[in-house]
Amino acid sequence: MKEAIGSTWTIQLMIIFILIFTCFLTLVMSYSRAYSIKNEALSITEKYEGISSESGEILNNFLKENAYKTVGKCPTGWWGASDLDGEFALARDNQEYYYCFQETSSPKGTITYELRFFYKFNLPVLGDITTFKVDGTTKAFIGSENRMTK
Repeated sequence: MKEAIGSTWTIQLMIIFILIFTCFLTLVMSYSRAYSIKNEALSITEKYEGISSESGEILNNFLKENAYKTVGKCPTGWWGASDLDGEFALARDNQEYYYCFQETSSPKGTITYELRFFYKFNLPVLGDITTFKVDGTTKAFIGSENRMTK
């Protein structure tokens, strides 16, 4: 009887470690996907020298093609995309957005964009546990005339 109880304890420990490893693997894969989407969005923003209606449409199409559906809250003063078909709007506290961005200018006249994307840590049995954010900043460039945040 003592050996049966000992092996049950060992199996329970193995199941717990497998669950912990699965949770960690799910978190890493979700973060990796959000990170690659953020990098491509930064590339699109840099290529078009800012977020304009043209680059916004390309960015939204890219997110649709990659089935990006995670939403989160944007900081006050940032611009956000409340849907992937429409225009950008200044972020409100009570609304969730697919991604957020903010234009910052330096005294030298260079412009950078900060972008924020979201990813969820969810498990099949437990559901959504929490939402994390992935931030990125473009390289400094001189902005074009067709920027949205003028």
